[in-house]
Amino acid sequence: MTQRPNAVRRETSELEAPPATLSKKQFQQVKNLTKDDGHFNLVRNFNLADAITLCNGACGALSIFSNLRYLISHDPYYLKLAMWCIPLGFTFDVFDGRVARWRKTSSILGQELDSLADAISFGVAPAVLAFVLGMQSFLDTIVLTCFVCCGIARLARYNATVAIMPHDQNGKVSYFEGTPIPTSLVLVAILAYLNMHGLVGDKLPGGEIEVWPGYSFHAMVALFGISGTLMVSKSLKIPKL
Repeated sequence: MTQRPNAVRRETSELEAPPATLSKKQFQQVKNLTKDDGHFNLVRNFNLADAITLCNGACGALSIFSNLRYLISHDPYYLKLAMWCIPLGFTFDVFDGRVARWRKTSSILGQELDSLADAISFGVAPAVLAFVLGMQSFLDTIVLTCFVCCGIARLARYNATVAIMPHDQNGKVSYFEGTPIPTSLVLVAILAYLNMHGLVGDKLPGGEIEVWPGYSFHAMVALFGISGTLMVSKSLKIPKL
């Protein structure tokens, strides 16, 4: 009985032509990431725009840890730091795309980095801030979790469809499907205003609504539910500025 020859797996760096799912430029970027096994190969393939994107993610992580530090120490400095880190992350989010287009260094890696950083800075961090400021019931956490999941789903849809969406002459997409996840900055601004006027914790506007004995939610958490719904909307198209 003749034995079948063993299949030879070809490494990405050995392929001569890009797969149908990748352009030549994208294929070259993937080859650069896989052409050697050096420990710092990933870092060597970072460009300036990628570093700026990582600063966005760092701001989101710092916001989360500052919120946790506030819960431990009750020092308002950490709460203010947690709030300011989110708009600072947005600043990095704006500039990474501009730098990538300016230096013509847009990449698959940068696109994925941007989505992951956005999920932290504009999804998880605002939800944690809302929890810290009083939206802490079981139903509150369910709504906040759904808000984060909607943000992640919206970012995944964008990555999956961006290649076929209409682009302008500068290479930017013409519109967003659903509200972009950085619109959560509006929620952060509202929370900052409420905190400034002492309307947090038991004093949150709208109070706490009991829907079943032992199960209640704060009226303010509805803003996060609405925001998440708008992010995953298909019919809502927001022009990109």
